Amino acid sequence: MSIGLIALLDDVAGLAKVAAASLDDVAAHAAKAGTKAAGVVIDDAAVTPRYVVGFAAEREIPIVGRIAAGSLKNKLIFLLPAALILSYFAPWAITPLLMLGGAYLCYEGTEKVYEAFFPHAAHEHEAHIGSAPQDPQAFENAKVAGAIKTDFILSAEIMAITLAAIPAEDSLVMKAVVLAAVALGITVAVYGAVALIVKADDAGVALAKSSTGVGRGLGRALVIGMPVFLKILAIVGTAAMIWVGGGIIVHGLEEYGFDTIGHGIHDAAVAVADMVHVAHGFVEWLVSAALSGIVGLLIGAIIIPLTEHVIAPLWHAVRGTKASAGAH
Repeated sequence: MSIGLIALLDDVAGLAKVAAASLDDVAAHAAKAGTKAAGVVIDDAAVTPRYVVGFAAEREIPIVGRIAAGSLKNKLIFLLPAALILSYFAPWAITPLLMLGGAYLCYEGTEKVYEAFFPHAAHEHEAHIGSAPQDPQAFENAKVAGAIKTDFILSAEIMAITLAAIPAEDSLVMKAVVLAAVALGITVAVYGAVALIVKADDAGVALAKSSTGVGRGLGRALVIGMPVFLKILAIVGTAAMIWVGGGIIVHGLEEYGFDTIGHGIHDAAVAVADMVHVAHGFVEWLVSAALSGIVGLLIGAIIIPLTEHVIAPLWHAVRGTKASAGAH
């Protein structure tokens, strides 16, 4: 009996060592993938706050919570199994699907630019496609749905980057665990940061009422500065949607051999960075992002009328619905 118990303990110890090694592998792969996806993660964090701006303070955290729940559902329920299935059965489908998502980001971002410069025309466009909500609850639901759709595309990019960072020889279970770990970690990090950002002004009000001079000064700075910061973040978020969408399409075209645009952007970015001689890597990235953004703007500018005059009418015809009565 004692020999059997010792053998059992040896087996348990062996399993524990294997499990510990597996956890180490998961952590290493997740950290590597998270580093490679850092750019998209930052874009995700920059994009989301603009969906919360304009709501009453008591609705901000619930809205962030709804978007975070939708983001986690996107990653774990839809994207994780889809990534594993496509990578095994149809790896050729990943690039066109990502490009389709990139086109959606270009459309969403360009539509925001269009709205900023031509608000009346943008409102008519929304009315034509039937996306203008009529009451506060519908407005909130539309904002949350829009945020979750945008998150879906960014999350798909994150999951694709993660999958590419996992060694091909790893088991399907290992890939699934790493994808799940990255999905959970990034969602908590992004939406935790978003919650802190949108509630910073409330924290500022509380500090401004404190008895210490330093606390009051910091609180006033937050109260005054956060609206400006949120406006800047909204602009950065819109720009991020456009340059990420344009970048996805440019990289997708390169996968199919159409690399003229991609090489042109890279060569221009390197040339400008070489001329500046300061912060070479940052300047190269900035020029590359700006040029990808121009591509994204052009694509979005094409999709806006296409959506209004072709896609939306077909969609409403299939669903048997009509656009808003405000359309003319």
